[in-house]
Amino acid sequence: MAGHGCRWAVRVVAGSLSMALALGACGGGSGEASSDGERDRAVDRDRPAEATTTTAPATTVPAGIPEGTSLVAQAKPATMPIYAAPGDEQPASSLDNPNENGAPLVFLVKERQGNWLDVYLPVRPNGSTGWVRAADVTVVSNPYSIDIALAAHRLVVRNGEDVVLDEPIGVGTAQTPTPGGVYYIKELLQPPEPDGPYGPYAYGLSGFSNVLDEFNGGDGVIGIHGTNQPEVIGTDVSHGCIRMRNEAILELVPVLPLGTPVHITA
Repeated sequence: MAGHGCRWAVRVVAGSLSMALALGACGGGSGEASSDGERDRAVDRDRPAEATTTTAPATTVPAGIPEGTSLVAQAKPATMPIYAAPGDEQPASSLDNPNENGAPLVFLVKERQGNWLDVYLPVRPNGSTGWVRAADVTVVSNPYSIDIALAAHRLVVRNGEDVVLDEPIGVGTAQTPTPGGVYYIKELLQPPEPDGPYGPYAYGLSGFSNVLDEFNGGDGVIGIHGTNQPEVIGTDVSHGCIRMRNEAILELVPVLPLGTPVHITA
C-alpha cells in the first residue's frame, strides 16, 4: 500500500467504466515502500510511460442481470452528492469526480430503489454505503469479479461463472493484515518503473487498512499490485495490499473495468 505523499506523473488514458484508468499517483494505489527511496522519485517527464488499457465496451443495464454480474455507477457531476437515505433533499456528504488521482469516480451498486441507488463508498470505515440519485450516475453491468482467500493465498478472477485467472498471492502480515470485506476497483495506476516494488500496475481498491491510519504520507488505501519480489508470493508479507506476479496483473489490465467487485475473505 502507498500513501498520497508519493506523486507520480498522471495521464488519464480512459475516462469511462468500459475502460480502465492508467498512469496515476501512488496515493490511491498500492504497494509497499521501497528501501532505496523509489517511492519519492518522480517519473522522467521526457519518457512518459504508455499504456493501452481498453476493455470491451460496457453494456447498459438490462431489466434482469445474469448471475455473477454486478452493477457499477459512474458519477456525472464534478462534485457527487451522497445521501444518507433515499428521498433526502440534502446530501450528507460529497465526493470529488474525478478522484484525487484523476480516475473517474465510480461506485459498486448494492441495491436499487426506484430512482435511488445504494452504493458502496470509497471512504472509511470499510463497508460504508450511501445513496445516490440515479440521474447523477451512468449505470452499467459488469460480468467480472475477484475473490481473494487470505489464508489460502489465492486470487480468483471470474467472468460470470467462468474462471479467468487463479493465482497465488502475497497478503498482509499479522501486524498489518489485509482487511476482509466487499470492495471494488476504483482506479488503475501505472508506476513509473515496471520493475519497482509495485510492479507494472497497481489497482487501487475502495478499502483501507484497519490498523494503519496513514502509510507513506497517505491514508492507507489497500490495493492489488505486482511486485519485484515474486519469491514472497504465497506468504504474509505486505502492509495490507495484495501482491501478485507481474505477468498475472498484466493479463488483467486489458480486461477488468473500474468498479469490479472484490470479495476478500479469511
